[in-house]
Amino acid sequence: MDDLFSTPTTRIRQLRDELARHNRLYYTDATPEISDADYDKLYRELEELEARHPELADANSPTKRVGGAPIDGFQQVTHLVPMLSIDDVFEIKDAEIPEAELIDFYKRLQRNLGREEVTVTIEPKIDGVAVSLVYRNGQLEYAATRGDGTTGDDVTNNVRTIRSIPLS
Repeated sequence: MDDLFSTPTTRIRQLRDELARHNRLYYTDATPEISDADYDKLYRELEELEARHPELADANSPTKRVGGAPIDGFQQVTHLVPMLSIDDVFEIKDAEIPEAELIDFYKRLQRNLGREEVTVTIEPKIDGVAVSLVYRNGQLEYAATRGDGTTGDDVTNNVRTIRSIPLS
């Protein structure tokens, strides 16, 4: 915590405000001020505090949202299926057991899936844009950004210019 005398309520409010600001800078203004690693550190601190203090839950917390709000100037598209985010797992290089977070993640999978053996694929995180492509009768009908996970920006005309995306 920034302040040893800060209460969980105060720190959670600070983190939510700070993360909301960074989300706006990143997703809406395209002018991020901090690295992804620094953002993730703040986000994880908030997740941990919210887990320890469920009485402070807030549906509007950055930990309950995906991506950013749709951008003005684009038509909005409601996703057929919500576009959710994936979990990140980090190696903490100076930790006693650097891969501890990965081990914890695997144990959560085992517990949540109710089985001992779980096949996983591990890939490096590559930042980019998530886009939903909807085809009807073999034709690209529309393309939409993730947006807030429920509603995204219609970027069909932009996507039509990407040669590797089939139009039919």
